[in-house]
Amino acid sequence: MPTLLLDDGTIKSDFHEILREIAPLGICLKHYDPGTSLLFPQLLEQDILNDAEKQQIIELHNSVFEFIQQENGYMWADLLNIHPGSPNFQNIIATYNRYHHHTAPEALYILAGEMIFGFVKPDGQQIQLLIQSQNYIHIPAGVEHWCSPTALLHLKAVRYFTTAEGWVPHYTETQLSDSLNQPQ
Repeated sequence: MPTLLLDDGTIKSDFHEILREIAPLGICLKHYDPGTSLLFPQLLEQDILNDAEKQQIIELHNSVFEFIQQENGYMWADLLNIHPGSPNFQNIIATYNRYHHHTAPEALYILAGEMIFGFVKPDGQQIQLLIQSQNYIHIPAGVEHWCSPTALLHLKAVRYFTTAEGWVPHYTETQLSDSLNQPQ
């Protein structure tokens, strides 16, 4: 289940309280447990996946989650696999772990592992949201955020796209709040 860290150090784990906190940003957060991980458990446990294995996961996942693509106008999906042995591991982390926004929505469904997102609320306060396996997040275009895998350095997630350029980060000058510590 997700966990939210507020700027004042308060930690929230109640799903409905978390939804209230992120509502001003227009973020959609849901928990889905369709059992798809039972279809490919050995692949979720592997550190490195080849292109055919990634495609197998996407096809099985999409057969269950087609409604997400239709509901939000996603054109295609790919598999994000973050692990220290992954190609471009350091580059992926460096690209997204500072404040930025996108021109299109950013949407992920976490298959395995966990990820932290940092957001700037309309009042300027910063929050951090930990999402884990079976969590789906949809961040509207223009919402200022950063993201990083946790210290586990393990993440497999389906990324949904409306446009190719929509996932390109546009960096902002916002610095991480002194009261929050961004994972490295």
